[in-house]
Amino acid sequence: MPAQEELQSLVVRPIKPEEEPQWNRLMDEHHYLGFRQLVGESMKYVAELNGQWVALLGWGTAAFKCGSRDEWIGWSREQQWRRLLFLANNARFLILPQVRMPNLASKILSLNLRRLSADWMAVFGHKVVLAETFVEHSRFAGTCYQAAGWIQLGQTRGFGRNGGKYYHHGLSKTIYVYPLHRSARQLLSAPFLAPELTGGQKPMVDLNKVNLGRNEGLLGQLQQLKDPRKRRGIRHSATSTLMVAVCAVLSGARNFLAIGEWAADLPQDLLRRLGCRFHPEKRTYIPPSEPTIRRHLQSVDADEFDRLINEWLAQQADPDAVAVDGKTLRGARDKDGKKLHLMSALLHKEGVVIAQKQVDRKTNEIPLFQPLLEPVDLKGKVVTADALHTQVEHATYLKEQKEADYFFTVKRNQGTLLKAIEDLEKEDFSP
Repeated sequence: MPAQEELQSLVVRPIKPEEEPQWNRLMDEHHYLGFRQLVGESMKYVAELNGQWVALLGWGTAAFKCGSRDEWIGWSREQQWRRLLFLANNARFLILPQVRMPNLASKILSLNLRRLSADWMAVFGHKVVLAETFVEHSRFAGTCYQAAGWIQLGQTRGFGRNGGKYYHHGLSKTIYVYPLHRSARQLLSAPFLAPELTGGQKPMVDLNKVNLGRNEGLLGQLQQLKDPRKRRGIRHSATSTLMVAVCAVLSGARNFLAIGEWAADLPQDLLRRLGCRFHPEKRTYIPPSEPTIRRHLQSVDADEFDRLINEWLAQQADPDAVAVDGKTLRGARDKDGKKLHLMSALLHKEGVVIAQKQVDRKTNEIPLFQPLLEPVDLKGKVVTADALHTQVEHATYLKEQKEADYFFTVKRNQGTLLKAIEDLEKEDFSP
């Protein structure tokens, strides 16, 4: 069988637990560096051709420091420390003896790279977006990495790391990287941890893509909110505490404890950007604690706070369509023990609430339709709603006062209109 056709049956997969002793033995016997163990989070792969092992690959934690790589990514030292887990190092690659086939090595690398991030996510709970390797150019030309599309960044300076200390061994290596995500560099160097890296619950908003500054940004909005606290004893400004709380919630925090943990984990550059307090003695920015955040959120004007945030969210998204929807909240009750029912305006694509009103149990959603949408800029947009809001007054309001279009559901609560629609013929829709 021709070599290229035979490569079609090539399979690269993670080893099974019972195969690990054999993998370790073959790697130790046949790789020029031998083998003891892979560092940190690691995975071992085998390449099979017609059921026979032809190659072994080992991936581990990325190099702690690499000047050319770090400069190419463009991340800060603090980002590097926190986001190194999103890189994987190809620490071992072995074509087994007696295996000789053109293009085999580059094909194996390509197949491994296609599945590497998904496998990492399944085992360790997070993705990897960049692969790296170091080729000893005194022995190898790195041809298979170049053929598989890896990017050559330069050469190391001949230092190694052992026991947390660096030493000069004099053996320079060529640095190669391979982006596993088309925006790997941007994701790794972005101020906030990007949603593509979290692997968990998708945040409401990607904070790297919104305006947090003073000019039409979140900071400018929050500065309009009155600080209800007494001036004496204030350590954290009102805007910084609220900025942290809002950003935490938009990142997926769902309670005060999660907000406090999110704030405590913020790096120095983001604490500075969010306006947090600078400690003159420690020479560091200090995040507000969970109790501080809790007390401040409980003391502000909730309706005004909600309005300002909703206005800002609407400005960031600039949606084409807004949905009006009512929902009874699970586990939430008013002071009388009654379940809370909210009527909300949401962005269609993002699912983010940009306006909401509590529906009094003595009425229904219909009277709140116009008050809900009054502060929202709807010019040129489409508003969707269920059959409850298929009302002449609502349609007139949207067309004449908000200069918006609408898409309403028609059911039997509008019997005459429903019958008229059912009687329409195909010719009635002709231009």
